[in-house]
Amino acid sequence: MNRFGNKFGVLFAIAALGLAGCTHKAPEAAVTRVVSGLSIAHAQEQPVSSSVEAIGTVHARESVVLSAQVMGRITSIAAHEGDAVRTGQLLVTIDNTQARFEMDHARAAVSSSEQNVQVAQTEASLASSTLQRYQFLRERKTVSRQEFDEVERRSQVAVARLESARAQMLAAKAAEGSAGTVVGYAQLSAPFAGFVTVRHVDPGAMAVPGMPLLEMEKAGVLQFNTTVDESMVRFLQKGMPVPVEIAALTPQSLTGRVAEVNPAADPASHSFLVKIDLPEAHGLRSGMFGTAAISKGNLSALLIPQSAVVAHGSLNSLWVLDGNHIASLRYVTLGARRDDKVEVLSGLSAGEIVVLNPGDRELGGSRVEVRQ
Repeated sequence: MNRFGNKFGVLFAIAALGLAGCTHKAPEAAVTRVVSGLSIAHAQEQPVSSSVEAIGTVHARESVVLSAQVMGRITSIAAHEGDAVRTGQLLVTIDNTQARFEMDHARAAVSSSEQNVQVAQTEASLASSTLQRYQFLRERKTVSRQEFDEVERRSQVAVARLESARAQMLAAKAAEGSAGTVVGYAQLSAPFAGFVTVRHVDPGAMAVPGMPLLEMEKAGVLQFNTTVDESMVRFLQKGMPVPVEIAALTPQSLTGRVAEVNPAADPASHSFLVKIDLPEAHGLRSGMFGTAAISKGNLSALLIPQSAVVAHGSLNSLWVLDGNHIASLRYVTLGARRDDKVEVLSGLSAGEIVVLNPGDRELGGSRVEVRQ
């Protein structure tokens, strides 16, 4: 009996515990947090203009290097870097003593040759008159054949001397002109109105042919010079507008126009030189650095409002809502900013919903009620 009673007690206790377990309340399901008062937007595919940024530098449309063309000591330089000069203004003078000596010698040779021509002309005229008279006498047989031939020969010699004198005179005048040119090389003047940008030498230096002395830029239109990849050449046309941002003038943006596209590529880089005329702008100077946005036409881009972007250091994310408006954090890759919108390159699809101005809120797993 005792053994049976003990077994019965154990079974009773187990049954009691089972009943107690059956009557215990199940845990309640987790409640979804609701966040209200937020605005949303749909990611949309929209046509946008596509462009490529090209780095370049501002240059004058016309520039020149004034170089020495004769050897001599520089006696004066009438301009410094940054000076404005007018067309024809004398800038550099080189000692031209030897050139002037040669010029004087050439002038004397011209004067002598001109006198020789006059003498030869007189002799040729006299010989021609004598020949005509002897021709008349010969027809009447009052002079011998030998006498006539001698007079004819003298006339021919006189004509030959005249031609030789004239040739010598022309040579002397050519030498005079050449000497005058060399004398002119000793003085360098401004070919146009503009500014001196570089001064390479000072008075007293010895100039040799080909040696750069000054560099000038023409006043007026400035150009933005840049290079583009060969794949971009087909998008460029003369006269097309190009937005240009000069770093020193930021945030001011200029609109230039394509003036020239070099028809030949650089053989090393396979790039093409592009020159863009710039409008007048206060503070714009040659040598300034900038970027040009060269358009490639329109393409479709996925856009969202910039206010939806949440920055995490160098990363960008969005709060994206599913069909039940449950929020989840999504990291994305962004592209160019366009006014108040920004391109999404990856991480988001068209039609998906993003939360605007989320601030520092933690929305993960929350249901967002849209502000009406």
